[in-house]
Amino acid sequence: MSQTDIQKTIASFTSIEQALDYFEIGYDTKFIDEYRIELVKRFNGYLILEKPTDWFACRRLLKNAYCKIQRGRLDKTTRSACRGCTTCQRR
Repeated sequence: MSQTDIQKTIASFTSIEQALDYFEIGYDTKFIDEYRIELVKRFNGYLILEKPTDWFACRRLLKNAYCKIQRGRLDKTTRSACRGCTTCQRR
């Protein structure tokens, strides 16, 4: 899949859930309902900065956006681990 193909695929999504499903990333619907706008903005920002060329690169960017928001919700005074993302590589 070329860069233009992956960009067309991403542009065809009408919701962030479609992107998460397409890139096979597990998610919590309550989290998505609460942080949808922030997640979409962060993912789009990563897409602009990185210009991904394949499915794996796009998946990594979406996972990074999801994890960044999840980690931002953690209590800064404790050393709690990220538990919200079912596909987190930082566990």
